[in-house]
Amino acid sequence: MYHPSVHARTNPDKPAVIMGSSGEVVSYGELDAASNRFAQLLRARGLQIGDTIALCFDNHPVFFALCWGAQRAGVVYVAISCRLTAPEIAYIARDSGSRLLVTNQAFAAVLDQVAQIEPALPQLRLDGDGDHDLIAALAAMPAAPVADERAGVDMLYSSGTTGKPKGVRVPLPEDPAIDAGNGLLDIARGAFGFGAHSVYLSPAPLYHAAPLRWSLTVHRLGGTVVCMEKFDPEHALQLIERYRVTDSQWVPTHFVRMLKLDPAVRSRYDMSSLRCAVHAAAPCPVPVKHAMIDWWGPILREYYAGTEGNGFTYISSEEWLQHPGSVGRALLGIVRICDEHGDEVPRGTEGQVFFEGASTFQYHNDPDKTRDATNKHGWTSLGDIGWQDQDGYLFLTDRKSFMIISGGVNIYPQEIESLLVTHPKVADVAVIGAPDPDMGERVVAVVQPADFASAGPALADELTQWLTPQLSRVKMPRQIDFRAELPREPTGKLFKRLLRDEYKAAATSVQG
Repeated sequence: MYHPSVHARTNPDKPAVIMGSSGEVVSYGELDAASNRFAQLLRARGLQIGDTIALCFDNHPVFFALCWGAQRAGVVYVAISCRLTAPEIAYIARDSGSRLLVTNQAFAAVLDQVAQIEPALPQLRLDGDGDHDLIAALAAMPAAPVADERAGVDMLYSSGTTGKPKGVRVPLPEDPAIDAGNGLLDIARGAFGFGAHSVYLSPAPLYHAAPLRWSLTVHRLGGTVVCMEKFDPEHALQLIERYRVTDSQWVPTHFVRMLKLDPAVRSRYDMSSLRCAVHAAAPCPVPVKHAMIDWWGPILREYYAGTEGNGFTYISSEEWLQHPGSVGRALLGIVRICDEHGDEVPRGTEGQVFFEGASTFQYHNDPDKTRDATNKHGWTSLGDIGWQDQDGYLFLTDRKSFMIISGGVNIYPQEIESLLVTHPKVADVAVIGAPDPDMGERVVAVVQPADFASAGPALADELTQWLTPQLSRVKMPRQIDFRAELPREPTGKLFKRLLRDEYKAAATSVQG
């Protein structure tokens, strides 16, 4: 039996959540009661098993209760980034079929625009008023479980073939019991050693797959989640020392920023409680990982997986030191490296990475993308390129079709290109990821102006100002360069790889 409701009965006063900056504590008893009230509220609003809701929050303690309430009401819950623009939020809510948007009054300016775009979508807001008041609505509900409890599931959004994000839809759990286990729970307990003893530091936004799913897994096991409202490298070290954090999860950008702290600052804090530092989401440069192992010891554990949940590889520090750069061997599914025809290639040969035999998934409202992710054998892929050594360790050599990973966040260029190319002064555009020592990659827009005489800082500023209300900050180009012509085939196909290679070579030259 793995569920916070179980721990609420056996250890109600134990902290389920501790917020990093405010220090606010939510006990398991409080989490259980609040999640029950939200499940009751969903039923009172007519939401039934299999219906969909959207949750748009920053890292706030109420977010956990909302997720657990949706989970025990058999509802599909969509976590939406609070950094998106109103059109982006409205699109995800509409595309997912959400019947309710639960969010925070702190984002009122954007939410009011969402209401104009989607007037039929009801909103409940933390710190709202009247019919929009989430706290008042919850307080009016009983703290008892709903009569028809059934396990729900998340639906998180990835990129689609049109550049718009697409929801990764998985069926409701086959076992309807809310306290039934799952694959991630088994992995967290087994390979990573999580349990009721875990004090887990989560430094990343909860609307992303890994922070959300791993935090909820810690709750299933009865551990404590220490949640940072916003990442700061020294504050992360302070929290590890203050709460005797045992387990944590990071992206390589977090490592880079912590390593850049003054050595005196780094040595000021006691890291001895840490027994497991998980990392994923983006490739970790080999020198960075070596430096982290030198600092924290061989406690780094890396995995490769996706929101789609179709496979999972794992590697310990000890294994990684023998196979530097690898993301490990499969724990879920069987890794298959295939050629362009979908046939498996020999070990040591590069090809597309597929998983056989793990969970099935589909991209919501995008059968073409679902079909493209599946080969003739029924194996599925995240679109990455890699190879396996003779011992079966996987190495990734390229990523999904020019996707940019900046600070561990996936950014898809086509959406940005589709906006920029509509500007009257832009004839053509390519958006790429250029190497960045801090963020891993930064978003660069390479623009072919309609009149090359207009190229320069003034046009770059004009394009940035034009994009700002249409694009969330994380997707904004950090650099706009100009070319008289972009490299395209006569058929119109863009040689984007040439641009990426050029920027990579330039960065290497500067570093050298």
